[in-house]
Amino acid sequence: MISRNYKTEPLKENPHNVEVRQMYNDASAQIMHITLKPGETLKPHKTPVDVTFYVLEGTPTVHVGEESAVFERDNLIESPADIVHYLSNESNSQARILVTKAPRPAKQTKLL
Repeated sequence: MISRNYKTEPLKENPHNVEVRQMYNDASAQIMHITLKPGETLKPHKTPVDVTFYVLEGTPTVHVGEESAVFERDNLIESPADIVHYLSNESNSQARILVTKAPRPAKQTKLL
Protein backbone atom coordinates (compact mmCIF):
# COMPACT_ATOMS: atom_id res chain seq x y z
CA MET A 1 0.00 0.00 0.00
CA ILE A 2 1.23 3.48 -0.88
CA SER A 3 -0.06 6.51 0.99
CA ARG A 4 0.52 10.23 0.44
CA ASN A 5 -0.66 13.33 2.28
CA TYR A 6 -0.72 16.63 0.39
CA LYS A 7 0.76 18.41 3.41
CA THR A 8 3.99 16.41 3.13
CA GLU A 9 4.37 16.28 -0.66
CA PRO A 10 6.82 18.82 -2.13
CA LEU A 11 5.58 21.88 -3.96
CA LYS A 12 5.67 21.51 -7.74
CA GLU A 13 6.90 24.46 -9.77
CA ASN A 14 4.23 25.62 -12.21
CA PRO A 15 3.54 28.52 -14.60
CA HIS A 16 0.46 29.54 -12.58
CA ASN A 17 2.49 30.45 -9.47
CA VAL A 18 0.04 28.72 -7.14
CA GLU A 19 0.48 25.90 -4.64
CA VAL A 20 0.52 22.58 -6.53
CA ARG A 21 1.52 19.19 -5.14
CA GLN A 22 1.77 16.05 -7.26
CA MET A 23 -0.12 13.23 -5.59
CA TYR A 24 0.09 10.56 -8.30
CA ASN A 25 2.00 10.24 -11.55
CA ASP A 26 1.64 7.18 -13.76
CA ALA A 27 1.04 6.63 -17.47
CA SER A 28 -2.60 5.88 -16.66
CA ALA A 29 -3.24 9.19 -14.86
CA GLN A 30 -1.79 12.18 -13.10
CA ILE A 31 -3.34 13.67 -9.94
CA MET A 32 -2.45 17.10 -8.60
CA HIS A 33 -3.58 18.85 -5.44
CA ILE A 34 -4.07 22.59 -5.98
CA THR A 35 -4.57 25.15 -3.23
CA LEU A 36 -5.88 28.54 -4.31
CA LYS A 37 -5.71 31.42 -1.85
CA PRO A 38 -8.38 34.12 -2.12
CA GLY A 39 -7.93 36.00 -5.39
CA GLU A 40 -5.62 33.42 -7.00
CA THR A 41 -6.29 32.17 -10.53
CA LEU A 42 -4.77 29.62 -12.87
CA LYS A 43 -3.90 30.89 -16.32
CA PRO A 44 -6.32 29.71 -19.03
CA HIS A 45 -4.86 26.64 -20.73
CA LYS A 46 -5.63 23.51 -22.75
CA THR A 47 -4.59 19.98 -21.92
CA PRO A 48 -4.34 17.21 -24.53
CA VAL A 49 -6.29 14.81 -22.26
CA ASP A 50 -9.54 14.83 -20.27
CA VAL A 51 -9.39 16.56 -16.89
CA THR A 52 -11.59 16.34 -13.79
CA PHE A 53 -11.72 18.77 -10.89
CA TYR A 54 -12.87 17.54 -7.48
CA VAL A 55 -13.53 20.30 -4.95
CA LEU A 56 -12.14 19.37 -1.54
CA GLU A 57 -12.59 22.70 0.23
CA GLY A 58 -13.89 26.19 -0.45
CA THR A 59 -15.90 27.50 -3.38
CA PRO A 60 -13.68 27.86 -6.46
CA THR A 61 -14.96 29.01 -9.81
CA VAL A 62 -14.36 26.45 -12.55
CA HIS A 63 -14.11 27.78 -16.09
CA VAL A 64 -14.50 25.29 -18.96
CA GLY A 65 -14.89 26.65 -22.48
CA GLU A 66 -17.52 29.40 -22.36
CA GLU A 67 -19.01 28.15 -19.07
CA SER A 68 -18.11 29.28 -15.55
CA ALA A 69 -19.70 28.24 -12.26
CA VAL A 70 -18.92 28.31 -8.56
CA PHE A 71 -18.79 24.87 -6.96
CA GLU A 72 -18.89 23.79 -3.34
CA ARG A 73 -17.06 20.91 -1.69
CA ASP A 74 -17.68 17.36 -2.94
CA ASN A 75 -18.45 18.31 -6.56
CA LEU A 76 -16.71 16.72 -9.56
CA ILE A 77 -16.44 18.77 -12.74
CA GLU A 78 -15.34 17.35 -16.10
CA SER A 79 -13.33 19.19 -18.76
CA PRO A 80 -12.81 17.45 -22.11
CA ALA A 81 -9.44 17.37 -23.81
CA ASP A 82 -8.36 20.39 -25.86
CA ILE A 83 -10.92 22.76 -24.27
CA VAL A 84 -9.72 25.95 -22.57
CA HIS A 85 -10.15 25.67 -18.82
CA TYR A 86 -8.89 27.21 -15.58
CA LEU A 87 -9.71 27.65 -11.91
CA SER A 88 -10.13 30.83 -9.90
CA ASN A 89 -10.87 31.61 -6.29
CA GLU A 90 -13.04 34.69 -6.03
CA SER A 91 -14.03 33.95 -2.42
CA ASN A 92 -12.48 35.10 0.86
CA SER A 93 -11.49 31.54 1.84
CA GLN A 94 -8.90 29.06 0.65
CA ALA A 95 -9.98 26.54 -2.00
CA ARG A 96 -8.46 23.08 -2.51
CA ILE A 97 -9.05 21.10 -5.69
CA LEU A 98 -7.90 17.64 -6.75
CA VAL A 99 -7.14 17.65 -10.49
CA THR A 100 -6.96 14.37 -12.41
CA LYS A 101 -5.63 14.08 -15.95
CA ALA A 102 -6.25 10.74 -17.63
CA PRO A 103 -4.22 9.40 -19.21
CA ARG A 104 -1.14 11.35 -18.11
CA PRO A 105 -0.45 13.92 -20.84
CA ALA A 106 2.34 12.99 -23.23
CA LYS A 107 2.33 16.50 -24.72
CA GLN A 108 2.83 19.76 -22.85
CA THR A 109 -0.15 21.76 -21.55
CA LYS A 110 -0.70 24.82 -23.73
CA LEU A 111 -1.04 28.16 -21.94
CA LEU A 112 -3.09 30.77 -23.74
